Amino acid sequence: MLLDIVQLIIAVLLVTTILLQNRGAGLGAAFGGSGNIYHTKRGVEKTLFIATIGLSAIFLVIAFINAVS
Repeated sequence: MLLDIVQLIIAVLLVTTILLQNRGAGLGAAFGGSGNIYHTKRGVEKTLFIATIGLSAIFLVIAFINAVS
């Protein structure tokens, strides 16, 4: 029961961090409209990127524990 609540909270945080990552890659970038080929993440963008990876790893571990138990 507690793991389900924790997994739900992690899922909401993971969706939030994914939606906050604004890369500006709209429909124009799909057809070559974006001139940024090489882009270095800095500041808040890098923090969101690392937080997304961390939250996804935690979510995966909790989902595996829920599946086993």
